[in-house]
Amino acid sequence: MAPTYLLSFLAFLLTVSPTISTNSEGNALHALRTRLLDPTNVLQSWDPTLVNPCTWFHVTCDSNNHVIRLDLGNSNISGTLGPELGGLKHLQYLELYKNNIQGEIPEELGKLKNLVSMDLYGNKFEGEIPKSFAKLKSLKFLRLNNNKLTGSIPRELTTLSNLKVFDVSNNDLCGTIPIDGPFSSFPIQSFENNNRLNGPELQGLASYDFGC
Repeated sequence: MAPTYLLSFLAFLLTVSPTISTNSEGNALHALRTRLLDPTNVLQSWDPTLVNPCTWFHVTCDSNNHVIRLDLGNSNISGTLGPELGGLKHLQYLELYKNNIQGEIPEELGKLKNLVSMDLYGNKFEGEIPKSFAKLKSLKFLRLNNNKLTGSIPRELTTLSNLKVFDVSNNDLCGTIPIDGPFSSFPIQSFENNNRLNGPELQGLASYDFGC
């Protein structure tokens, strides 16, 4: 009887695991919704009473019902982001560009180990670029341009060997531009219009000072 019971219990766990996952992801997305102002109702389908957020507009899931994409670019939303977004463990694409989102970028976004693209450009984000982004080893596209970011470019980001596109233009960054790792190939346009930012790409042989 014991082996039969054990097998039945394991089968039950396999059945409910995706549901547990989508519940936690749904909770994370609902927490995001409570932080956002949505005058055009693009989030009206985000019903927290539904078990599966994969049915919500602007949310894409994989075959296992894991949330892998969040598409809210150019959606006329405002508000702030919270730490709950770090719970979307399977997220690959975070598209929040061209809105009016403000406040600091949560450090918890560094927990999104599967993230390939993060587009936060064209908002009103303030504060520093999180050093936790150095944990995003799958990241290929990081666009933070046209915000109000301050501080220096974290030296830790030079370890992101898969990073192909990096844009922090039109902010208020300071310090020195790294040239190690992928930063050796990023064009000057990726850093322009940061009046307190300097580096070899901008002012010849500048001394390296990654602080401000």
